[in-house]
Amino acid sequence: MQNFTSFTDFSEAQSLINLALKYKKDPFLDKHLGRGKRIGLIFLNPSLRTRISTQLAASNLGMEPIVLNMDKDGWALEMKEGAIMNKNTVEHIKDAAAVLGSYFDILAIRAFPSLTDKSQDVDEYIFTQFLKFTGKPIISLESATRHPLQSLADMVTIKENAQEKRPKVVLTWAPHIKAIPHAVANSFCEWALGCDYDLTVTHPEGYELDEQFTAGATITHDQDEALKDADFVYVKNWSAFNDYGKILHAGEDWILDEQKLANSPNAKVMHCLPVRRNLELSDEILDGKRSLVQEQANNRIYAAQAVISEILNTQAGHPNKKV
Repeated sequence: MQNFTSFTDFSEAQSLINLALKYKKDPFLDKHLGRGKRIGLIFLNPSLRTRISTQLAASNLGMEPIVLNMDKDGWALEMKEGAIMNKNTVEHIKDAAAVLGSYFDILAIRAFPSLTDKSQDVDEYIFTQFLKFTGKPIISLESATRHPLQSLADMVTIKENAQEKRPKVVLTWAPHIKAIPHAVANSFCEWALGCDYDLTVTHPEGYELDEQFTAGATITHDQDEALKDADFVYVKNWSAFNDYGKILHAGEDWILDEQKLANSPNAKVMHCLPVRRNLELSDEILDGKRSLVQEQANNRIYAAQAVISEILNTQAGHPNKKV
């Protein structure tokens, strides 16, 4: 594995899931694998779980993780080629990325979308600049369109808890007070479908996701019908994609609570966190036996560890065997 920015194929996904579960049983199994190596965690946006879980994952492998909050600690970056830098930007991305590439063995980047320039976001403009100029393996800590580390942890969580070989998995839109990126929803669809789960996506009219991520899923505006007999329910808000970045209506009646799950007695509930309690999800769900949100958060460590391990082994010339 050279980079980790999206779902690739079923075989690699299953290998990463199994490796993550292996590390969960024995986090220090490969504690010397990353000895003498550094990973740079570069954040252009806030983070709690992604930041700490990736630091812990690297440490478990003997790597030194170094965090840079580029939006607060670094210089304002210029992204445009040929720009005359006579305004507020101080350093060009090609210079900053090249320097970071010389300092680290692996770089992990978080860069949210603007939610204003659709074409730039879909093209992963900021992320692409880092890929172009660092010269080192890149791990996505969430980009404009995807959050693969979160989705890998989600797939680990589903595998641990699935009672059926091909469970019914539902992604349901939830209310929020602001426009939220599509990355988690897109990525969850990509991984759930790629892992051959029975995926249903439900949302109010106007909140359709990019079809490249949902092709093969059942799409419905009837939340009650979607939730019936669900095995896993993933709750997430996202803004409109076609009317890009817009909040079309509040949708307070889309909150997930126990009443909504009356016809899904065995459903487990997932959320990537942070969650706005009693807006997206009710307290009774989050604090009850259905909730897998803390388990998901814990699995973030081992998902990241599996990915870092694969990249380190590829660099060393002996990729992990399929597990």
